[in-house]
Amino acid sequence: METVTEPRSRRRMSGRERREQLILISRTLFAEKGFDGTSIEEIAATAQVSKPVVYEHFGGKEGVYAVVVDREMQKLLSMITEALAASHSLVKLERAALALLRYIEESSEGFRILVRDSHAASGTGTFASLISEIASQVEDVLADEFAARGYDPKLAPMYAQMLVGMVALTGQWWLDVRKPAREEVAAHLVNLAWNGLTGLNPHPAITAMTRIPTSGVARPRTGEKELREFDKAREKELREAEKARLRELREAEKARVRELKERERLLKEAEKERERLLKEAEKAREREEKIRQREARLAERAARLGQADQQD
Repeated sequence: METVTEPRSRRRMSGRERREQLILISRTLFAEKGFDGTSIEEIAATAQVSKPVVYEHFGGKEGVYAVVVDREMQKLLSMITEALAASHSLVKLERAALALLRYIEESSEGFRILVRDSHAASGTGTFASLISEIASQVEDVLADEFAARGYDPKLAPMYAQMLVGMVALTGQWWLDVRKPAREEVAAHLVNLAWNGLTGLNPHPAITAMTRIPTSGVARPRTGEKELREFDKAREKELREAEKARLRELREAEKARVRELKERERLLKEAEKERERLLKEAEKAREREEKIRQREARLAERAARLGQADQQD
């Protein structure tokens, strides 16, 4: 094994510090170049150590890659899990969408690593397996919501995959564009997921409870009384939102009924007009037939008169 030659200040770094340094450097390189585009030589050179130091800590490039991927997966999963701890399903959905977007915003390098085609060395650390893990947590939320609304809870796993896939793909798109703002993207995501296309809100916004800072942001401690007040305010807001949605649906239904009645009225008028024209046409044919018969009788009478004159 070749001798490790490092500056004196570098040799003071403990084994744990060196390991952390190599992980952070590798994380940046993997995010920029991917697994295949990154070499042990580049990791060692960036850390200003020799290759054997990297091998000593991780056994090779595959080892450090697996550690980086596992860290990012655990970080994102913990954020999603915390978001799903909310009591109301709508708030859970909002906070989960915001958690993913916050992770993308704060850990762009980590998300780029996760969405790349993961190397076999990462084991289960693929974006597909991550989506599957998140979806398994969302299943329980959807199953409860389905049961409460009279839907079949057995469909929850399928809907969970649809929902998480929609959010994840939106996150991949937002990773580069970063517009609109995080909360606005989350509001539109939840708008589509919660309301569906038929009940889409033209101006969605996340609820007040979701806008309250969660993990990673310092905030004053909240007592039980304040929590109850928050819950009451949240429930009131959700009830008002549901009432507004139902009111809009009722108005839309009334408008549809009015439109159908108007179409039915116009069809009836058109049918009446058609029947009137048919009757007029029938009457005209009858008049023509009577005229034709009268002319025929006159012609026959004239012919008889002509024959009588000839005989005389």
